Amino acid sequence: FCCGISVLEPGSEPQAFCLVCLQQMSWHPQYRSSKFRHVFGKPASKENCYDSVPITRSVHDNHFCAVNPHFIAVVTECAGGGAFLVIPLHQTGKLDPHYPKVCGHRGNILDIKWNPFNDFEIASCSEDATIKIWDIPKQLLTRNLTTYRKELVGHSRRVGLVEWHPTAANILFSSGYDYKVMVWNLDTKESVIMSPVRTITCHQDVILSMSFNTNGSLLTTACKDRKIRVLDPRLGTVLQEASYKGHRANKVLFLGNLKKLLSTGTSRWNNRQMALWDQDDLSVPLTEEDLDGSSGVLFPFYDSDTNMLYVVGKGDGNIRYYEVSADKPHLSYLTEFRSYNPQKGIGVMPKRGLDVSSCEIFRFYKLITTKSLIEPVSMIVPRRSESYQEDIYPPTAGAQPSLTAYEWLNGMNREPILVSLRPGSQLLSPQPLPPQRSLSNPASPASLLPVDATPKLAAEDSHKPCSLLEEKVPRWAVEHRLEEKKSLLTNGFDIFESPPPKTENELLQMFYRQQEEIRRLRELLTQREVEAKQLELEIKNLQMKSGQL
Repeated sequence: FCCGISVLEPGSEPQAFCLVCLQQMSWHPQYRSSKFRHVFGKPASKENCYDSVPITRSVHDNHFCAVNPHFIAVVTECAGGGAFLVIPLHQTGKLDPHYPKVCGHRGNILDIKWNPFNDFEIASCSEDATIKIWDIPKQLLTRNLTTYRKELVGHSRRVGLVEWHPTAANILFSSGYDYKVMVWNLDTKESVIMSPVRTITCHQDVILSMSFNTNGSLLTTACKDRKIRVLDPRLGTVLQEASYKGHRANKVLFLGNLKKLLSTGTSRWNNRQMALWDQDDLSVPLTEEDLDGSSGVLFPFYDSDTNMLYVVGKGDGNIRYYEVSADKPHLSYLTEFRSYNPQKGIGVMPKRGLDVSSCEIFRFYKLITTKSLIEPVSMIVPRRSESYQEDIYPPTAGAQPSLTAYEWLNGMNREPILVSLRPGSQLLSPQPLPPQRSLSNPASPASLLPVDATPKLAAEDSHKPCSLLEEKVPRWAVEHRLEEKKSLLTNGFDIFESPPPKTENELLQMFYRQQEEIRRLRELLTQREVEAKQLELEIKNLQMKSGQL
């Protein structure tokens, strides 16, 4: 039949079809090839979760959780002020009800963020209108931590958000209910900083979200006045402003180097909605997509290495993920991780803390208040090979800043220092800047050591007798000796000075440290073998050149 008319009769030749039917017959569904089409979410087993954690009951729309390769920090309930817990990453299972807290705020804590360049430094902001910087000890906490390193006092009302600069050391941003965004330089000796280096006052209501682009030269904010702004964070000037009435944004973030923004919020009919924007033209969104009719806030997370977007809904247990491209269609839906356990908050592990041996490309930490549980969820690319998968792990931002605070404040921009996630690999960018180096002091091998390791090694060297042989040791040998001494510090712990374990948790922690040390030594051995082969090749090249001469 063609358009309801029979065109084939018994014993007759096929006749021509009409144009409409030819168009219908020639249609084929579009197939989009992608290495991430089959990514799936794998929740951790019960023994690998964090149980009996008193998660905060705050109604603010924040993450309430921060994660790095050493610790997981979560805002908790505390009488008479605000507090949060800092739990070693490997200390899973049931949490001791008397586990020590980090407490010192006079009001409830609203946000916490780890320093991306120091895994033992964390910032917290509170309803008491202050921001505090904490140094977390490398040993396990045995009592409540109440002494902070720095206190930032400048907001007149409660502080809702804090955000570290992605490439500059010691630069922190904060936003408060006084409608101000403040820029803080922590590279000072004062323990109490009373005035920020810059105050941005262009907002007319509470700031709901802040996000930087890759090199930190632009800042975007979502405000309760229904406007999305792109700002110059050093000057405080508004470069672009969106006043689109059909989308009320709650969260906004930069999509890597695609020069696009993604916002989540609600539509005119109160449906949860995503919108994609051109960062140079915020007049009309490039695309909008309604998700559902729930009321919880959508938290977006973007992985610039894989161009994948994850959307986590507060109050439901699902995690949607998409693939983002610069061309249309910009958002390609992949699939959804479903769970019956609703999350109140969410934490995200940095890429350098992922398990590359299991092809893990992202890891969430869901705060499940109904069960007092923190559940890790790993996003995995199914691969049969157990070798390192170079195509799904491109070079990613490392844990060293590319700028000092002074350089950034004086107008310099620089891309993040990239590292490879291959076990045993080194920095891909030459001569990275140490976190605390000033412009007047050149980098030395001792300055690259951890802060607490430098005096320790200096004390060890002072007890050794000086000899004529030691005076003639070349500089590279001294650097190599310092590097070997530095290698004795594993993940911030001195493996020869750790006290004997007293409880089962400490015994497990010691076991995990030993396993990590064994793995690290294997990686170091592989790295030394590669260096030896490179030196052999250089010797052969030199011999060939000398033979030709």
